[in-house]
Amino acid sequence: MPVSPEELRIGTKADDFNLKGVDGNYYSLDSFKDKKVLCIIFWCNHCPYVIAVQDRINQIAKDYADKSFALTAINPNDPESYPEDSYENMQIRANERGYVFPYLRDETQEIARAYDAVCTPDIYLYDENRILRYRGRLDDSWKDETKVTRNELRMAIEALLNEKPIDFDTIPPMGCSIKWK
Repeated sequence: MPVSPEELRIGTKADDFNLKGVDGNYYSLDSFKDKKVLCIIFWCNHCPYVIAVQDRINQIAKDYADKSFALTAINPNDPESYPEDSYENMQIRANERGYVFPYLRDETQEIARAYDAVCTPDIYLYDENRILRYRGRLDDSWKDETKVTRNELRMAIEALLNEKPIDFDTIPPMGCSIKWK
C-alpha cells in the first residue's frame, strides 16, 4: 500500500550526525558533501532482513561508487540486549562481508530518533541538497534475490542522478524493529 510523503518525511532535510565508523573514523553529512546522492540506511547485524539484503546493498554501493553516490549504514540497536550488534561485532561483519561503505554506530540512538527510523533496514535517499526524496524498501523480494522484479532503490538512485523526479509509489520499508534502550 502506498504511504504518503508526509508519513515518510519526503521533502525534509537530513539531520546531521557525527558517528564513529567501524574503521575508527567519524562521519557526518559533510563527509559526503561531494556526492550528488546520499543513501543512509538504518542497519544492524542480527536482523534476518538485513542479512538477506546486505550483499545487494554492498553491490549497489560498488555499482554507483563512481557516479557521485555515497551510501552509509547506521546501527542504532541496543548492544546490551542484542550483543550481535556491538561495535566489535559490527567491525567483524563489515570485514567478513567486505562492506565498501561506512558502517556507523549510533550509540545513543539519537540519530535514529531524529530520523524517525523504525526498522532495519530503513532506507533514506537524499538529493544533493540533502532533501529526502525516497524512503522505502530495497526491492520487491527481500528474501530471495533471484525473484526480484522491481528494484525501487536502484530506480530512485537513477532518477536522482539524472535529476528526474521519483515518480513511482513508495512501498514502506520492512524489517526488524529497532531495538531501543
